[in-house]
Amino acid sequence: MDIDAKLRPWLLARILFERTDEEHFLTTAQLMHILETEHNMPTHRTTIGADIDMLRDLGMDIQMTKSTQNRYFFGKRYFDDAEMRLMIDALASCKFIPASQSRKIIAKISALAGKNASDKLIRNVSVEGRIKGTNKKIMSIIDGINDAINRKKQITFQYFQYNEKKQRKPRHDGLLYRLSPYRLVWNGEFYYVVGRYEETGELRNFRVDRMVTAPEILEEDATPPEKGFDFDRHINTMQHMFNSPRKRVRLICDNSVMDAIVDRFGEKVETFLRGDGTFECCPEVAVSRVLFSWIVGFGGKVKVTGPDEVAEEYREFVRKAWEAVE
Repeated sequence: MDIDAKLRPWLLARILFERTDEEHFLTTAQLMHILETEHNMPTHRTTIGADIDMLRDLGMDIQMTKSTQNRYFFGKRYFDDAEMRLMIDALASCKFIPASQSRKIIAKISALAGKNASDKLIRNVSVEGRIKGTNKKIMSIIDGINDAINRKKQITFQYFQYNEKKQRKPRHDGLLYRLSPYRLVWNGEFYYVVGRYEETGELRNFRVDRMVTAPEILEEDATPPEKGFDFDRHINTMQHMFNSPRKRVRLICDNSVMDAIVDRFGEKVETFLRGDGTFECCPEVAVSRVLFSWIVGFGGKVKVTGPDEVAEEYREFVRKAWEAVE
């Protein structure tokens, strides 16, 4: 078998994948022309049909419309347009991926739709105007953490923060944080690693886009989580992944905010109608100023009634917020 006979089916598959869809087709003559002019591969029309039959036998969804000139197009793909739009919107929206990397990944995903559809998908996506992260090492950071999790090894890394001049400075004079990583979690608009902070033995969350560079994977085995630890419960009780004590908080809510309560705590959150236009719920949450800010946003339609120490913390939070108004 000559080299053309080996390459031709692969080239036909690529041409049809990249240039055709249900609205765009190529005839036998057009396929012969592309092979000859772009690949210096003269081909007979019967050979085109035989090669396409072989590609179909291999599982490719190549559709044909019979006519004086048979017309071919690539049918079902790995993802349909709606699924690709969802992935593209997620990439364009998530803050922890820099805009330049978002564009590159979006272009790769769009190419799966073929040239005609990919141009349309890319034109419909805007990345430039959105607030995006600037840590261009994010992919290597995520890859390093994931590798350590799979290998069950500890990692060390530096964490940075912005100073008053918006300059990145390592926290605590370049302290090396030592962590047994358990999970990578996309929460809200950021990506976090959840693990055991070896310095204190506490379960902690760290934003991966705030790491200075990819973590060092150590030889030491990761300390395993406590037996029976429920990661989903841990994550679902966090408010923006803040490391805060968890408590069951009693809230009295106006009936109009039920959508927001379900969005935040899920459909399984227990609620009790009070018969006066309000309902009570007692979710387990991480108690922090982030939780209190969320409650304040309802303008009095959500009230903290217990436990007493949490209610007092909330009063103090609101008092300080009031005093901050000049």
